[in-house]
Amino acid sequence: MIGRNNKATYLTLVLQDDSGTIDAKLWNAKPEQVESLKMGCVVEVTGDVIRYGEELQLKIEKIDIVSTDPEMQIQYLKQSPLSVEQLQAGLQSYIDQLNDEAIALIVSTLFERHMQAFLRYPAASRNHHEYVSGLSYHTLCMLKMAEAVCGIHPSLNKDFLYGGILLHDLGKIIELSGPVVPEYTLEGKLLGHISIGANLVAEAAKELGLEGESVTILKHLVLSHHGKMEFGSPVLPQIREAEVIYMIDNLDAKINMLDKALENVEPGHFTKRIFPLDNRSFYKPKEK
Repeated sequence: MIGRNNKATYLTLVLQDDSGTIDAKLWNAKPEQVESLKMGCVVEVTGDVIRYGEELQLKIEKIDIVSTDPEMQIQYLKQSPLSVEQLQAGLQSYIDQLNDEAIALIVSTLFERHMQAFLRYPAASRNHHEYVSGLSYHTLCMLKMAEAVCGIHPSLNKDFLYGGILLHDLGKIIELSGPVVPEYTLEGKLLGHISIGANLVAEAAKELGLEGESVTILKHLVLSHHGKMEFGSPVLPQIREAEVIYMIDNLDAKINMLDKALENVEPGHFTKRIFPLDNRSFYKPKEK
């Protein structure tokens, strides 16, 4: 953000590496700095960390652009706890377990086309799993949770559960701009990942010459996975597996939000209020 104070130009920046983010100020910014410092560029910075209210802020003394190469940018961003190779192997292991012919064909076709993007994209621009490979990590966590639930409730249909989970957020590779400083694309703003994902399923089914109940259910699992219309789903979950996907999705997202909020909180203290969690603060118990 560009500001002016006593005719001098200053920049308010957010700096990020794999350890987190910090607000920064560059006072008396030169015109060429205003022009060249863009979102996502890799910079080398020196300065002093000061306390501004309750927050830490970096007062920049010197800043130089190192690179604008996306591959180098990714190296300085927070990554999934698992490597891309581990994520791909994990996802593929669940794809290989699909027995319903229509679901298996649609899922495998879509992942053959989109696997590389799916492995790199974040799950969101903020709130949960908003880091490189967050989308695939979130999906793999959901699959593992679904597998555990099926062990307790074996009457659940694994093809519906695994197929629905694998595809529920696929539309995010079109909804979001990419892994570096993700923003909503035009399609993301006007359509949203739920309808984009359902359209991807419909297009793949048509291309493969597939129709019938399994195809309809797969679309339903994508369309209903936010659980409620006020949360963005155009239809409510109307089969058991759709309800389970909604609950697992919600659970994994909320655990990730809580882990992130509690990460830098000292034991015996509360987090800041977390807006997506009813604006509640959460306590971190003292270590024993």
